[in-house]
Formats: sequence, C-alpha cells, structure tokens
Amino acid sequence: MYVYDDHDRQILAERVAQFRDQTERALAGELSEDEFLPLRLQNGLYVQRFAPMLRICVPYGMMRSAQLRRLARITRDYDKGYAHFTTRQNVQLNWPAIEDVPDILAELGEVEMHANQTSGNCIRNTTTDQFAGAQHGEVADPRPYCEIIRQWSTFHPEFAFLPRKFKVAVNALESTDRAAIQVHDIGLQMITNASGDLGFRVHVGGGLGRTPMVGPVIREFLPELDLLTYLEAILRVYNRYGRRDNKYKARIKILVKALTPEGFAEKVEVEWSHIKDSPTRLTRDAIERIQGYFTEPAYLSLDNNSEQLAAQRFENRAFDQWMSRNVDNHKVPGYAIVTLSMKKTGVPPGDVTDRQLEQIADLADQYSFGEIRVTHQQNVVLADVRQDRLFELWELLGPLGFATPNLNTLTDIICCPGGDYCALANAKSIPVAESIQRRFDNMDFLYDVGDLDLNISGCMNACGHHHVGDIGVLGVDKKGEEFYQISLGGSSRQDAAIGKILGPSFAQEDMPEVVEKIIGVYLDQRTPEERFIDTYRRIGIEPFKERVYA
Repeated sequence: MYVYDDHDRQILAERVAQFRDQTERALAGELSEDEFLPLRLQNGLYVQRFAPMLRICVPYGMMRSAQLRRLARITRDYDKGYAHFTTRQNVQLNWPAIEDVPDILAELGEVEMHANQTSGNCIRNTTTDQFAGAQHGEVADPRPYCEIIRQWSTFHPEFAFLPRKFKVAVNALESTDRAAIQVHDIGLQMITNASGDLGFRVHVGGGLGRTPMVGPVIREFLPELDLLTYLEAILRVYNRYGRRDNKYKARIKILVKALTPEGFAEKVEVEWSHIKDSPTRLTRDAIERIQGYFTEPAYLSLDNNSEQLAAQRFENRAFDQWMSRNVDNHKVPGYAIVTLSMKKTGVPPGDVTDRQLEQIADLADQYSFGEIRVTHQQNVVLADVRQDRLFELWELLGPLGFATPNLNTLTDIICCPGGDYCALANAKSIPVAESIQRRFDNMDFLYDVGDLDLNISGCMNACGHHHVGDIGVLGVDKKGEEFYQISLGGSSRQDAAIGKILGPSFAQEDMPEVVEKIIGVYLDQRTPEERFIDTYRRIGIEPFKERVYA
C-alpha cells in the first residue's frame, strides 16, 4: 500500500496545525459556528445527536496493523473504547471531545492516517473492491488508480467547495462489482478495448439519498492516461452548472438528469478538449511510480493443500460452514482471502472495540502480512492467508467473535448508526438490525434462503444503502413516532437497480415478522437457481404486498 514521503508528511503536519488553530479560535468564540462548520467538516468532524463524531479516512479500505493499533489506543484514550466501520470503508469515533480532535489528528498523522475530506462538499474517500489485488480476473489492480485519484483530489482548490459532496469508486472485475460503481457520483469500470489498451468505462450521476439513481455511462472507453483530465472536466462542468440554491437538488445526479446523460457528456467533452493535454494528464512514469507502492507480499511457493482442507471440512461442520461463507479464492496458489464477520448477533453492525482492533492487528501480523481491508459491508478482510493455516485461524476467530459464518446472508446486515447517534436520523437502525438478527439466528435457515442483502438506513441520506438492498429498510418519522418503510428489489452490482417501496411503513416491533413474510414469499415462489432479486423481478412486487399487508 502507499507509503508517505516527506512531502506527504509535511502537508499532513501543516494541515493538523492549521486545524488546531481553527479549533482553538472556534472554542474561544473567535470563529462563529457558521465559519467553523466548513472547516471542521473537511477535517471529518461532525456534531451529532449526543456528541461530536470524527470520521477517519481509510483510503480504498486498506490499513496496516500499526494503524489499527493506533486507532485502538485513540478509541481508548479519547473515546469510549469502540469505533465503527462505515459503508464507505472509513472508521468513525462517536464520542470525541472537540478540543481533543487536533490531538487525535496529530496522533493519526504519526501513522500516516488523517480525516481530510471525509465530509464537506468535496471529493470524499475513493473506494474499490475489498479484494482488490488479491483476486482472479482483474483487468488490473485498481488500488494504484484509487491512490492517484486520492492524491489529485485531496486539497484540490478548485474542488474544495463543490455544490455537494462527491464520491468516486473504481472496479476492476467485469464479472463482479463489489464497489457499487453505478451508485456513485463517478463510477469507473476498468476495461480493455479491442486493441488490448487499458482504460475506463465512465458512469456519472449515480447515488442514493433523497433521489436515488443508477449512474448512466457517459463514456464507453476512456484511455488510461486521460483519467485525471477527464475527471477534472466532469468536476468543472458540475462546479459550473450544479445547483447551489437547493441542497436537495445539488448532487451531480440531478444535473445529469436535467441535462440528460447525452447532454452532460457533450459538455464534458467540450471542457475536456481544452484541458486533455494539460500538465494534469497522466504519464506512464507517474502511473508506474504509484504502482510501485502496491507490490505483492512475499508469497511462498506452497503445495496444494486441498486434501488437508477437505479432511478438516469433513470432520468439522462449523469449519466447513465458515469456509463456504467467509473464505474466497486467491490468485496465488496456496493462499485464500478471509473475511472476518463483524455481524455477530447482538453486536451493532460494524462496531469494534479497542481490544478487538488490537486483536485484528495481531491476526494481520500473524496471518496476512500485517495488512487488513475494511469492506463496504462493514466487515474486515485478511487478504493473504495461507490455506494450510486456515483451520488454526478459524479456531482463533471464534472466541474473538469474528467467525460468524453469515456473510452475504440475511443477518449480514448493512446498518448505519441511526438515531442512537446521528442528528439527521428519523429513527433508530441498530435495534431493528438486532431484532432481525435474533429472529433469523439459525444458520440452516439462512443457508436455505441463500445470498440476500438486507440494508437499513435511519434517514433518507441512505448511509445504510437501503435503496440497493434486496430488502431495504428506511427509518421514517410519523408524527414524532419511529416507523420503517420497506423497499424490495434493489441491487448495487452489475445489474444495479433502485428498490421499489412496498407500501405503508411499519412499527419497530413489527419488523422481524414483516421480513419473515417477505422471505416466505420468496421461498414459496423461487425456482432452484433463483436469487431473491431474480424471483422479485419475475413475479413483481404484488405477491409480497399481498402477504405482508394481508
């Protein structure tokens, strides 16, 4: 992963010093709240329902074990002893004191971490597939391109005060999209053209929130070296024509829809014609320099371990279940990709204690070259585990609470912090997630249902990605009471779709039964090969309505 040089460290130190001065002036009353607001947001500091919240950037979801240990100490010393993994692969602290935030940022800087642009109307953390660089079938490793975008976009003066927040994602597999590129402001699909040249298919204008949309393609093939100049052209068009009079209509998706994808693409091409040969254009040397940071770990030449693994799986059903759900194939023979589930029943999805952060760091050092990845689903990945050590790793994970074999099932719930923390939330998310997990805490049943995404958001900002869940749950306010609206048929993959609202909302105590009825329709109607979304698309929403509202 990328390692800071002297320039990076100097810029980060100056940024921390700058924010320390801004914070001291704000606390002394020399800056008004309105003046301090954009300054603190671009340093990741929110004021939530009960306390400040600090969002820490995890570029493309990757961290070293030393960074995890520093996060553990910070959560212990400055917070309440736990942190939260977000759906954007970042980390949040829910209870820091405002006056401590400069010290926290200084400590993060010592291990090459920061909170720059994790909020505010700027380009946020660029994300990608959590298995990037370790899996079969990638066009190329997307992480260097994420790093290139990060370096270009961080502190870019032209894009520091956009009409609204801005998110970019990159995907390198044509068969699978774990990065959800079609519901981002810009989604980049890495591809090769007929001549074998590397480039990008460019989606613009996707997003969730109040007006969810799937981003259309505005360019079928963008040559690799033109990446930054074309992104700059997109941002310039957005900065010029995006609405600033209404924050609910300020996202780029609204502009793309208003202009039509073809009209927006035409404006981008005109803008790009003026800057495509500017100094921002990438060079082969620049790309190779960044790629040089993403070298492969010191993999060993390992014998095929299939017979031993097969025997261990045959002798231990729980291990077999975990292998089926939590372990993926690796591009290097003898290695595997392991996902640690952060969704043990009774634990808020994505929450992790300071002690668990240290334990994950120890596991990374022992089993995965000292590196971890945070996923969009709020889980954690050890990407380079030797197959002959999978059984001993699994035995360690159980007592730590990370071995729940429920990935991609009904209880692997994506969930925002909701009304327990967030000042924007209309309703709580965590209790609903827990009640559903407890109702379906039976692995045999979960495996019979199969892969299914259930996503929960506490408000229309959609931090829990409810629009793109097979089953989406949205917290709504009805005359001061918390209710929950259901949507069905969403997807964030290649077949991206926005879910359709089922009907009137439900009280919190009804939610497990409502979900059970929805699952019942699916089990009754599916054919053997169908996923939930396949059955939904075949039979439509009416059978679900009839069962739920009967």
